[in-house]
Amino acid sequence: MSEELAAPLRAGVQALGLDLDDAQQQQLLDFLALLHKWNRVYNLTALREPREMLTHHLLDSLAAVRPLRCHAQPLLEQGRAPRLLDVGSGGGLPGVVFSICCPDIEVHCVDTVAKKAAFIQQAAASLRLPNLRGIHARVETLAGPYDVVSSRAFASLADFTAWSRDALAPNGVWLAMKGKLPQDEITALPADVQVFHVEPLHVPQLQAERCIVWLRPA
Repeated sequence: MSEELAAPLRAGVQALGLDLDDAQQQQLLDFLALLHKWNRVYNLTALREPREMLTHHLLDSLAAVRPLRCHAQPLLEQGRAPRLLDVGSGGGLPGVVFSICCPDIEVHCVDTVAKKAAFIQQAAASLRLPNLRGIHARVETLAGPYDVVSSRAFASLADFTAWSRDALAPNGVWLAMKGKLPQDEITALPADVQVFHVEPLHVPQLQAERCIVWLRPA
């Protein structure tokens, strides 16, 4: 599988302007193979075709890597490793992708489904990712502190921020990956949550609207 997907992955990485070395690109392909294998038994994602999984999951998650790196850069320049919590991580999207592409960021993936958290732990071991950890818990029970709390198609912005607020560091931010601009969800946010940037994303080989909604406590 990885040979036929290597070229479209390489093209996607290039289109996104990401400087990923051969080893990281191989890790991404190995992750996709692992996801495909586990998916037969554990139903981690509704998609079954590897090529579809590449565009709709891998490249979709990769589109958020550069924005994440830009946000993390000031923390890295201060000499400390940023901590990221990926909420409702499911099959590790985007959490595992972030951990591969950003080895200097500590990535924790939380999910309420035990088999999904176990898959993240398996991915961390199989892909040799010391910065990745799977957590089986409800996000409301996690204290953090995390510099970034991310999600991808997880819940409404109001629920996502309310449930994960205790996990957020004092100067932390939320990174919510969405499809079309969710104006209704933004309007429904409480007064103590502020959207400070909406970042359009272009996902190579995928004709669909995508964006990141960046939020912080007001």
